[in-house]
Amino acid sequence: MELVIALIGGLVLGIGIFYFFFKGNNRQQEEISETISQKLNEIMPNILSQANESLVRMADQKLGAESNKTRIDLENKRSEIERLVKVIQEDLKSSKKELEVSERERINSFSALKNSLDEYKKITEQLSVSTENLKKVLSNNQLRGQFGEQVAEDLLKMAGFVPGETYTRQDGEGGSRPDFTIYFPDKTKINVDAKFPYSSLQKMTETDDTDLKSKHMKQFEVDVKEKIKQVTTREYINPEERTVDFVILFIPNEMIFSFIYDKMPHIWQDALEKKVVFAGPFSFTAILRMVKQAYDNFRIQENIYKIVGHVQSVEREFDKFTGEFDKVGIKIQQLQKQYSDVSTTRVNQMKRKMDLVKLEGGSVKDKDIKEIVPLPEGSNSSQGSLL
Repeated sequence: MELVIALIGGLVLGIGIFYFFFKGNNRQQEEISETISQKLNEIMPNILSQANESLVRMADQKLGAESNKTRIDLENKRSEIERLVKVIQEDLKSSKKELEVSERERINSFSALKNSLDEYKKITEQLSVSTENLKKVLSNNQLRGQFGEQVAEDLLKMAGFVPGETYTRQDGEGGSRPDFTIYFPDKTKINVDAKFPYSSLQKMTETDDTDLKSKHMKQFEVDVKEKIKQVTTREYINPEERTVDFVILFIPNEMIFSFIYDKMPHIWQDALEKKVVFAGPFSFTAILRMVKQAYDNFRIQENIYKIVGHVQSVEREFDKFTGEFDKVGIKIQQLQKQYSDVSTTRVNQMKRKMDLVKLEGGSVKDKDIKEIVPLPEGSNSSQGSLL
């Protein structure tokens, strides 16, 4: 393309130079113009053909370069797209696995939730039955008393008290005697009575009428005062029978116990003046543990006194043993001295005497012995020799 432009430019320049030099003669200009036109007609097709070929060739080169560039660009893009597709496929596989795991966990969670709901349903049904049974128990005065006694005895056993040894329970039902009697090692007694004032309090909680609530509240106070009065007789507090100077009134429901202490302080203060100690399950457990600790400490102290007595007896016996042992030592020393005398002085004296006997016996002849001591008939002289 640049070559064609250069040729055309050169041609135009040549025509301009021609007109510049030959502009004075019109005829010559016409002839020259015709010649130029003729030459142009001859040259222009070749020039245009060459220009066209050049343009086509340049266009092919340009298109080839652009096509090659485009092909390379497309190859790079295709590689990148394949890489991205692989990444997306891997991400999809990972997401699929995570979804499968999540789905399994979701199914397991729903199964566990279903099982939990089933268990909760069973527990709720059992709780409903237990609540209904408890309501029946609490609505019956006799059953409430038995329930309170059972709770008290369970707490006694949990604290380490042994029935028949460290505490006794009243035989039979009713009566004016305490439900339980706790014993110290010295047989001092603490009397415990289980009381369960509940009916008036229940009525008060079940109604919304203010006047009825006040009425039931007053009746509840009367009931509690009556329970206090029942445990202030000599059957419960009697120092002459070796009881402590107070009695424990056990209320087996912590809520009722707390209600009395919070709402009716004058009641329990009056009870303390009458030497009646209120105790709920928690406070009763604390009292029992203190009593048990005092019991154990008393037993330990008593055992220590016994041990001290035994040690003193051992000390007296040891003194006697030491005196007798010293006597045995003296006798052993005397025997040792006597043995030394026998084994030395007496033995030496006997040896000297035996040596004299041997010495004198060597100078006596056999015939002299025979003359002095006749031998029996048939015996040898050698057998009858004295030495």
